[in-house]
Amino acid sequence: MRKGSPATLLAVLVALVACVPPGDADGDRDIGTRVEARLAGLDATGALWAKHIPTGREIAINPDLPMNALSVIKIPIMVKAFQDHAEGRLDLDAHYAVETDDMRRGSGLIQTFTPGFQPTLRDLVTQMIITSDNTATDMVIDLVGMERVNEMLASNGYEQTRLKHTTHRLFLETWIRADPAHASLTEREVFERGFPSDEGAAVRSFEIEGDSTIWLGRTTAREMGRLLEQILDAGLVDRDASDEMLEILAAQFYTTRLPRRVRFQGVGVAHKTGDWPPHAGNDVGILFYEGGPAIISVFTNQNRGDFFELEETLGQIAQDIVEAWR
Repeated sequence: MRKGSPATLLAVLVALVACVPPGDADGDRDIGTRVEARLAGLDATGALWAKHIPTGREIAINPDLPMNALSVIKIPIMVKAFQDHAEGRLDLDAHYAVETDDMRRGSGLIQTFTPGFQPTLRDLVTQMIITSDNTATDMVIDLVGMERVNEMLASNGYEQTRLKHTTHRLFLETWIRADPAHASLTEREVFERGFPSDEGAAVRSFEIEGDSTIWLGRTTAREMGRLLEQILDAGLVDRDASDEMLEILAAQFYTTRLPRRVRFQGVGVAHKTGDWPPHAGNDVGILFYEGGPAIISVFTNQNRGDFFELEETLGQIAQDIVEAWR
């Protein structure tokens, strides 16, 4: 069995489920208390929802509290792209030129490429997830449509999860907060300027991360966990497309949170991070292991503490849950 392959692990899941004993009430209380204590130890606003798929056991800590999704909101954008491909509206193998005005700062490598190269839509979706590429993100949003992403979420019963802005609009806000006259900056000008670095920039950055009116996306730990469960169950697109999305999530480059410890313990993690360091660090994923899988959806916003400790805590939480739910 190839470690970390969701498709392979899903194939053995059916055989394993029948062997998993029912949940232990005392054990569930113990792991819930331990995870809650770890999250409460951070100087941040935290929320978590976790589910052991074979038994249905759950851990819920502020699971319905609206949170700044940051780049976790890129998961429903990916889902919509796959739905549009299935319906013939878009072709994942079609090529799209990345021009100068498409370039975005922040995470991702496409900004370092020479303008004019032509990745496929599948390439853009993949980079949007595995390197959280912001250039790819805004291009995919333009192709699938922000409102259509939100309509898909609403039609599937997601009340809180919404895509609210493009990455360009979010980055522009960092300049508007410095000086309202910057509202007229073009996409290219925002890219060339990067981010403000004046004396008040850090304080404004913290305020922006906590301002729900200009979040990139809004969600809750429970809703984002449920979305991952729908992908796992092929509830949004067919099995082949769902498996491809799982493979993309499993190729995630950033491993300093949920996979931090468990990836060295035979656990495959298909996940998506969301970042505004040092103010926020989210991670949502499906953990594949013998006795699993389990879903962990955890958000930390408005962090005032050490960011290294935040990431270490998320790694400890994942390890705690895997050990309790093996």
